[in-house]
Amino acid sequence: MKNFQPAPASRPSPTRLRPLLRRLLCAAWLCYLVSGCAALTNPVADGIPVRKLPPELLCEARHDEQTIPINLLARSRPDVYTLGPGDVLGIWFEALAQLSQPNQLPPIVYNQRAVAPERSEIPPALGLPFTVQDDGTLALPLIEPVAVRGKTVQEVHKLVLDSYLKADVLTPEGRKKLNLIVTLLRKRQTHVLVYRQDIVANVLTGNLNNNFVVTNVGATNGETDAIGRSTTGAGYRVDLEGFDNDLAAALAQTGGFPASNSAEYAVIYRGLLRNDRDRGLVLGQLATLRPGCKPGLETGVNSPIVRIPLRIRPGEVPSFGPEDVILHDGDAVLIEARELEFFYTAGLLPPGEHVMPRDFDLNIIQAVTRVRGPLINGAFSQSNLSGFIIPRGIGNPSPSLLTVLRPMPGGGQVAIRVDLNRALRDPRENILVQNRDVLVLQETPGEALTRYFTQQFQFSFVSRIIQGNKTNGTIDVLVP
Repeated sequence: MKNFQPAPASRPSPTRLRPLLRRLLCAAWLCYLVSGCAALTNPVADGIPVRKLPPELLCEARHDEQTIPINLLARSRPDVYTLGPGDVLGIWFEALAQLSQPNQLPPIVYNQRAVAPERSEIPPALGLPFTVQDDGTLALPLIEPVAVRGKTVQEVHKLVLDSYLKADVLTPEGRKKLNLIVTLLRKRQTHVLVYRQDIVANVLTGNLNNNFVVTNVGATNGETDAIGRSTTGAGYRVDLEGFDNDLAAALAQTGGFPASNSAEYAVIYRGLLRNDRDRGLVLGQLATLRPGCKPGLETGVNSPIVRIPLRIRPGEVPSFGPEDVILHDGDAVLIEARELEFFYTAGLLPPGEHVMPRDFDLNIIQAVTRVRGPLINGAFSQSNLSGFIIPRGIGNPSPSLLTVLRPMPGGGQVAIRVDLNRALRDPRENILVQNRDVLVLQETPGEALTRYFTQQFQFSFVSRIIQGNKTNGTIDVLVP
């Protein structure tokens, strides 16, 4: 009787296991690759290419801006000074007792005022003071008011003398003494307020902008961070004489023409809101402002708020007229400090907040180099050097996918895709960076896969080139 042996259990064929094993390995590799590679999971990679970007999303260049001609900020002046309300005349008339004293010389009036060293003193004048009224007339004893608005001092002299002769108020003896003196004692004054946020006293130099407070709390490597606008500034009560009541004279008396740390406009607030319409215009402008947007202030002599640009582009025609720069009693002039502008970096760029330059443009390539980002160096960080500046091997591909997250009016944003390799060759791809842009640098999927394979798979070749009884020589090659 033969021994009974159970039949062996059936085993899967190796040929049937290989496809399943390959699928499992591929699935595990893809899960590992997708979960760990930022290039494949980049949430902002699907942006608008620069070549398809609408023109309204591009920045305007600022490097060609020029200071506005200062004479456009001054009003026109007559060749001879003409009188107006507020002018003070000195009048002495020997023929009239009310305007002179017997056997005495005309009184001499010395005008004293606090002036800057570069300004001359007001010369002395003769006569008794009489002020031109708001209606442009001069009230003198014994005669009707004399209209002097727009007249010169010489014309007023003849007008006053003729008025007294026609009024027949002089005695026969007085008609023999027609010695009349008319002088200008003091020019009319226009009282305005000037607020200068671009002038800050008692601050240390060396800050990013003297109009902003900086701190080193939380900053690294000895850097400083801007935390807001400075609470200091300068304010002036300015008296502008005669035809000097314009913006150019107000700026000259309060520190000079604004520098590049000031805003782009000088804003004139008319002193009196004449009616409810003016008040409604101002409140309406405040209600329509959005964060980060420029106010759409009206411009015009009849508007309660007037903007005067301080910088213009070549060929640009200023939007204001000669009457807009004239200041009146109660007006206020505001020169704001220019807001600090920032751009932000993330991804393979050193993350941080960076201050944009004030007076020149910053394009994409310049922004990457400004933050010491990788550019045509195989993403090799030169901040961690070990005695050499070139990595081993043939190097990794340089990351070239830069996404610009650009804020839009109303709180939205748009993603702009920039190819750094193309931007190095094509100026149209090398767009300008604007305020509050976020620059995110990542690898393209092809660059990421190339880097992965060069890092994970290395091949070693050994070849014997010399062989003898006492000598052996080999070559060891490691690629890539």
